[in-house]
Amino acid sequence: MKKRKTKHASEPIGRIKIVEDFLPKPRQLVLKEETKKITISLTKASIDFFKNEASKYHTNYQTMIRALIDKYAARYA
Repeated sequence: MKKRKTKHASEPIGRIKIVEDFLPKPRQLVLKEETKKITISLTKASIDFFKNEASKYHTNYQTMIRALIDKYAARYA
């Protein structure tokens, strides 16, 4: 195996361009929408469907139901 020649920081590294930090702050990565708790009765078949699908994608079935309702509401708002 060939050894690579290591350049050290004391050597010139050529033209450099300082790039402004464009990454979001960690608190900006937490996308929390306002929610309100409700009670809803769904059929066993619907709940079983969402639980089965949620397990395939390693997510929560309530989250999937909320996303579905949000998309429906946005479409017809």
